[in-house]
Amino acid sequence: MNPNLEQFRLRSFLDGLDAGQLLRHQGATALSDVAAALEGSAAAQYFPQPGGDGPPLVGNVMGSRERVARAFGTTPDELVPEVLRRLRRPQPIVTVQRDEAPVQQVVLDGSAADLTQLPVHLQHELDGAPYIGAIDFSRDPANGWTNIGVRRLMLRGRRKAGVDLVAPSDMRALYLGHVARKQPMPVAFVVGANPIDYVAATMRMPVDEMELLASLRGAPLGLVKCITNDLLVPADAEYVLEGYLDERGHVEPEGPYGEFLGYYGGVKRNPVFHLTAITHRRDPLFQTLTISGPQMDRTDTAQLCALRTEVTAWQAIQQAVREVKGVYASAATGGMFNLRVAMQQRVPGEARNAIAAAFSCQANIKHVFVVDPDIDIFSDTQMEWALATRFQAGRDLVVMDGMRAMPLDPSLQGARTGGKLGFDLTLPLLAPGEQRSMEYLVPTPPQQATADAAVRSPDAALAAGPKTFAELMRATGSRDGRELVRWLESQDSEGRLERDERGRWLLRA
Repeated sequence: MNPNLEQFRLRSFLDGLDAGQLLRHQGATALSDVAAALEGSAAAQYFPQPGGDGPPLVGNVMGSRERVARAFGTTPDELVPEVLRRLRRPQPIVTVQRDEAPVQQVVLDGSAADLTQLPVHLQHELDGAPYIGAIDFSRDPANGWTNIGVRRLMLRGRRKAGVDLVAPSDMRALYLGHVARKQPMPVAFVVGANPIDYVAATMRMPVDEMELLASLRGAPLGLVKCITNDLLVPADAEYVLEGYLDERGHVEPEGPYGEFLGYYGGVKRNPVFHLTAITHRRDPLFQTLTISGPQMDRTDTAQLCALRTEVTAWQAIQQAVREVKGVYASAATGGMFNLRVAMQQRVPGEARNAIAAAFSCQANIKHVFVVDPDIDIFSDTQMEWALATRFQAGRDLVVMDGMRAMPLDPSLQGARTGGKLGFDLTLPLLAPGEQRSMEYLVPTPPQQATADAAVRSPDAALAAGPKTFAELMRATGSRDGRELVRWLESQDSEGRLERDERGRWLLRA
């Protein structure tokens, strides 16, 4: 089966966006102006002549849940179920020849490979240098599996860059193995890819992650071997940066950098990437990723982290309580710290089981809010209301301390473990046949009678059983109600009416 090498390219995705989702600049843009233009942008942005000439630069492509959902052909509220469906459907992986691979239409190696010829811009005021955000590809020599992640590269020269490998990750473990053997580690970085590829790169699953990438695309995946190493990369990418991490380990200062939690990360010791080749399409798009700043919900990294958190949490919680109705991680918190869960409780205590499962599945999750299915977890308004009216701190707060935490969380103040909070915002579970008391029922506008509803007199309507005022209006075909007030007055004065404990009108026995 031949893969379609244009269907999932970045340019194809951008061509499908409307004007509200993609802002196209005109003419030249200084690289020093790019970061300010992207800061807090609701739209993706296209710069045709960054740095005065090009190649074209696009940024903030995944900076909204709507655009990520569009890449998967679904809506924001159905995004996680769609990702889970695709993960259950393996897709073929096909290796194509170099002359068939668009990403190798142009090959720059040796002295022609120059990172400073790319439109790499300074992203934050205190950053150590311009950074590239990219998808990394490496291979586990123990089992041959491909590992995929998302990394940043700080330019150190035309063919050198620092690579952030401080946080625990599969790639860090692979690299430390190479360092122990005193061997350089081949690596390739993709710059410019469909949002689906970035989602796949953020997932953490014990599989060959090329299979994960193919499954999430929902179509055959075309790969091509790199020019200067043996790694395989998507043949439809915009750019590939080939090279290796040297065997010296974490030796060179890298940073500072605006991190995905909304603060700076300090200077760290990190490995050095050595560039051996740049390959790209004839009409390539270079891509920059937005990260950090005061509006994190409008950044690539927060939206990617949020979806990864949701998928991981859904899978874990579903094993604990089964009837998960929705999971949402707020991108405003970096897409990982605050998690909302809608579920249908079957037995008492399941909300707390869901909280425990969420705490355990990912170190980054700090605060979990569990609600009933009637609450829209995507609505800040409804979540605030549920917290205000369904929660008692002495009864519904779950506190756990000494938990593994995200090291970059500044609130840890250097500690290696931290505390987590669960908020049980669910209503009391009803026994079989039990009705919810009036004080827990949510008011809604009265319903109108259907066109074909039978019209009865008030006497006949109440003779059939107790009625609320709205039910009495529907039974009598009233679209006004005031005439029923007058009728109730006349009947009540004769002592014919009474009301039950739920406020319904009925004829006195």
